[in-house]
Order: sequence, then C-alpha cells, then structure tokens
Amino acid sequence: MTTTRISRVSAGALLLISALASAQSAASPPKPASRAPTERDGQRDFDPLVGSWKATLKRLEHPLSGSNKWIEYEGTQITKSIWGGRGTMDEFTVHDPRTNTDVVGLTIRLYNPTTHQWHIYWANAKKGMFDYPPVAGQWENGRGEFYDQEEFEGRAIFVRYVWSDVTPTSAHFEQSFSADGGKTWEANWISDITRIKD
Repeated sequence: MTTTRISRVSAGALLLISALASAQSAASPPKPASRAPTERDGQRDFDPLVGSWKATLKRLEHPLSGSNKWIEYEGTQITKSIWGGRGTMDEFTVHDPRTNTDVVGLTIRLYNPTTHQWHIYWANAKKGMFDYPPVAGQWENGRGEFYDQEEFEGRAIFVRYVWSDVTPTSAHFEQSFSADGGKTWEANWISDITRIKD
C-alpha cells in the first residue's frame, strides 16, 4: 500500500527534482562524503499503548452506502507487549446495551526491522480468524498510518488505519475506507481510549 502513496508523485515532479539536484551539484563544489541518514527504529512505536484502557467505539453500520447511522459501544482495551518487544497485542471488548451487541476483537502488531514498518492483523471473535491482508505502514511525527487493499462487498477498496493524539492517558484511532483509489476517505470505526489507573 505504501507503493500506492509513492506512485502519486508525477513523473514530471520527479524530473524537476532530478534537474534541480543536478543544477545544485554543478553550481556547488563537491562536499566531503558523509554517512547516509539512519532509518528510524520504530520498534517501540506502540509501547505508549501498553496497559489497560477504557474504550469507546463508534461504528458506521453500513460503510460506503451513504448511510450515517452510527452504533456506539463502551468497554475495554488491554494492550500487552509481546515477542520480546517486537510486537503488541490488544484484547478489545465493547458492548452496546441498546442493541445488546458486542465487538470482541484481537489485534496483533508486528514490527519488521528491515522495512521499518508495522503489519497489523485484526481478528473478530465472530469469525475466529485474522482478516487478511494486514494493514502495513509506519509512524511519523506522532501519527501512525497503515494501509491495505482488499475487497468489500464485491468491490476493491483501500483501507486506512490512523493512530493519533497519543498521550500517556489517551489515544485516538480511526479506520476509513476509500472506494476511489484513495482520493476520498470515509471513516467507519472511531475509537477513543482513556487509560485506567492502576
């Protein structure tokens, strides 16, 4: 999915960047060789979420249908560090008393030290298996964005997870779908968590 985001840069823009770089190097004396910047190690990106949280969830009942009917849930999210710190696991359990329905989910996040990206796998207890493919991406400037491409009700869509506003006591998560190649996004799962004091 990351390649999709990169491909949006036009060929003309790449030629312009290349031309500017060539002009700069021709006009300036050569600089001494220096070390290439080191890729940021993001293995601990999800560590701030480790702990017990009160969770609220708003779920759009019928995504990509023009509907604006939301279902609201409350419950908990328990996040643990796993695999020697190379991953995290959430147990997410929320309930809607008006409809007497539950969402019971399991999230596994695994960090790839070669690509410096996370792969996030979600399983709903109703299905008893992980959804596939996982979303993949990384954190930058305090915001985590993760993407995949999958099929939803017979059509190909993009899926985006975004973690933002992460503090020691709270965090915000949104899942969105795009049916037009990423031009527009519709949020369908909005979760806010607040840390439960020990």
